[in-house]
Amino acid sequence: MTSLLKKLRLTPLLNSIQQRLGLGLISLLLLVGLIFAQLGLWIFDQGLRRYFTGQLQTQSETLLAALVRGPNGIELDQQRLGSVYHRPFSGWYFVIDFNGQQWRSRSLWDHPLSLTQAPDPGVLYDGPQQQQLLIHRAQFRRFGKTIVIQVAQDYTPLLDNFRRLQYMGAGLGIAALVLLVLLQRWLVAHSLRPLESLRRQIAQLQQGERSTLETNVPSELKPLVEQLNRLSHHTEDRLKRSRNALGNLGHALKTPLAILFSLANRSELNSHPELRENFRQQLQHMQERISRELARARLAGEALPGAHFHCASELPDLIATLQLIHRRDLHIHWSAAADLRLPWDREDILELLGNLLDNACKWAQHQVQVSISPSHQPQAGFEIRVEDDGPGIDAAGREQVLSRGTRMDEQVQGHGLGLGIVRDIVEHCGGKLGLQQSSLGGLAVVIHLPANSAA
Repeated sequence: MTSLLKKLRLTPLLNSIQQRLGLGLISLLLLVGLIFAQLGLWIFDQGLRRYFTGQLQTQSETLLAALVRGPNGIELDQQRLGSVYHRPFSGWYFVIDFNGQQWRSRSLWDHPLSLTQAPDPGVLYDGPQQQQLLIHRAQFRRFGKTIVIQVAQDYTPLLDNFRRLQYMGAGLGIAALVLLVLLQRWLVAHSLRPLESLRRQIAQLQQGERSTLETNVPSELKPLVEQLNRLSHHTEDRLKRSRNALGNLGHALKTPLAILFSLANRSELNSHPELRENFRQQLQHMQERISRELARARLAGEALPGAHFHCASELPDLIATLQLIHRRDLHIHWSAAADLRLPWDREDILELLGNLLDNACKWAQHQVQVSISPSHQPQAGFEIRVEDDGPGIDAAGREQVLSRGTRMDEQVQGHGLGLGIVRDIVEHCGGKLGLQQSSLGGLAVVIHLPANSAA
């Protein structure tokens, strides 16, 4: 169950969702904003060019009306011209061609403007002093002759205004984008709040602070929560049934084994001491093997995340029980942080510590010491250290006990089955077991349990 919860890591999922939504929104807003901004400016620009082209057409008609008959023939009435045509490079220009004659606005100065063909609508042409001109060319029939009038207007101020609008639009767009991103993050965080609450509940479930998840969640998450709760209950019920069945099996085997032991001790076998001793040894091996396999099968590991081992509340009761079993003058000291909790099944850790302390109490002379603390190894985890002031085991014996494939109960007299069960539990939890010389003078059993099991 806990392995499934570990794989169901909602924190990276939530962060990934927020990042993807954020990046997606930013990219979409940038793309759509740029497209709409450019499209809007282009449409506005084209509309202005059409509008000013219409104005230039009106100006050409005004210039046509300024052509009058004078004493010297057809003349251009300067009184009908606007002042903008008299100021040099004012941005308003015209050229009139009539029957070999040409009139040019003074504003053009000496810059040529004559076009041999009609200009493309909306196209800008180079003018004096780097001006961009919008030109309109019109032909009229008057005085029995063809009159060609070209009128131009400087479009550069409008282009400059467009650039300023682009800069202003970019600034406003960035500001709006920042506001939208902040709004989006708030909306996403608000929308994912139920998932964040579910993540906290799953973390509490892993840490043993709760046994079920709250079902008061949005309808989209309700099937997931109900399925996790059903899975948790199913796993817990199955483990309890397995443990009860194994306990019943153990009790059922004790009676036949006790009968066999009594038969081995009967006087009829006194005449066959070798047979009797062999019989007793085999029965002893059977009893130890059955006990060990039953203990191994009862291991829960991380199957029940709601039944973790709380050091401050469990160690005093365990030590009090051992004090009653062993000598009253034996001092058992323990040390662990008040809020320290081992993220493995309570029964497994009780089995591990019970066997270690029981062995230590058997061999200790006056005192036993147990400490549980966070590990100082590179990959932080937990360290369990059980020490006694007994005879201990020499270095060669410790290496032989810990050699691969060697059972402890086959190597060290008296340290037997309990340490074998300890090794099974440590391996089941993914930890490491070591034997050292104790500072008290006896044996120190040091266990390192990995942090990843607690994640």
